[in-house]
Amino acid sequence: MSVDVLTFGCRLNIAESEVIRREAAAAGVTDAVVFNTCAVTSEAVRQARQSIRRVRREKPDAKIIVTGCAAQADAAPFAAMPEVYRVLGNEEKLSADAWRGNSRVAVGDIMVAQGIKAHGVDHIDGHTRAFVQVQNGCDHRCTFCIIPFGRGNSRSLSINDAIAQARRLVANGYREIVLTGVDITSYRDGELKLGALVKRLLRDVPEIARLRLSSIDSVEADADLLDALANERRLMPHLHLSLQAGDDMILKRMKRRHLRADAIAFCNEVRRLRPDVVFGADVIAGFPTESEEMFQRSLDLVEECGLTQLHVFPFSPRPGTPAARMPQLDRTLIKERAQRLRNKGEAALRTHLDAQVGATHRVLTERGGIGRTEQFTAMRLNAPLAPGLFLDLTVAGHDGRQLLAA
Repeated sequence: MSVDVLTFGCRLNIAESEVIRREAAAAGVTDAVVFNTCAVTSEAVRQARQSIRRVRREKPDAKIIVTGCAAQADAAPFAAMPEVYRVLGNEEKLSADAWRGNSRVAVGDIMVAQGIKAHGVDHIDGHTRAFVQVQNGCDHRCTFCIIPFGRGNSRSLSINDAIAQARRLVANGYREIVLTGVDITSYRDGELKLGALVKRLLRDVPEIARLRLSSIDSVEADADLLDALANERRLMPHLHLSLQAGDDMILKRMKRRHLRADAIAFCNEVRRLRPDVVFGADVIAGFPTESEEMFQRSLDLVEECGLTQLHVFPFSPRPGTPAARMPQLDRTLIKERAQRLRNKGEAALRTHLDAQVGATHRVLTERGGIGRTEQFTAMRLNAPLAPGLFLDLTVAGHDGRQLLAA
């Protein structure tokens, strides 16, 4: 065994795990299992710790190394685990020099991190689409969020480096590129914003068949980005929005930078510009002080924004965040509200799937006998096919979760 990397959390971690494999191997690391952790919820941290213990039982001789956001934000609990050999920070995990070191804990001050190094990734293991990290960190301080303490302040990859990375990936056979980061709508290369990056990528890398965006903050969407959505057909009509709540008071207590009306107006405007667009969203259930009336506004937002897929987070107090010091709701109530939100999301997805029956979509095949439409809707194929193929398929029906090809 050389270096196995277990990735938790977001697409950014997935992209960085490829760098970890390469840099650790270059440093001569062997017989290691690396945990690239997530810190977005306490449950994510618990699952990482549980997995570390399981791997120790299964591989008693492996060197277990922990990195990622959970390790960066709070290294001490991982360093105290007898199963753990080393703990590395989020900057250190991308450096061969850090992998050559022998200190048990190597976690620097993430807040002093500057810029993004172009790592020249050739492939994304196990994925049909390739992720290009164009941004890292976050300058905002939402009261529930610990991620800035794991990722540092916002910093961006240059447009030229992003183009070079995209060219490298499409040369290796990837047909679809996903731009990823912590807060990609804060992207800046001088005066140029995310929309300019999108346009340059599509212009200068014509081999990109599909370009997608990971989660965006709608309040930061710039005019060039909206123009690209309206006019660049290779920019896919699917946006995942960081909405978090539908009640204005809760949004203010979260220290979000938009109100309910802003979210609805954004969705209406994008749908006017790109009628085939679909929206997903992150929504938190059971934020401190949330009343039933406040929660109902989050439920109503699903229809008012025309959301088709929800990523529901039961509120999880993260130590050191302002929300952890606010009056908390009962955990049973939080779970109940989260389930109601999930039920609402499932109903919205079924409505979307119903509307697709009989339509023909351009589908990119993936592993496991499924493909994805331009709107990122999953479609079950009649038979498993090699990943990375484009097919025009008619929808025969659906099973409530995914489309079924005719």
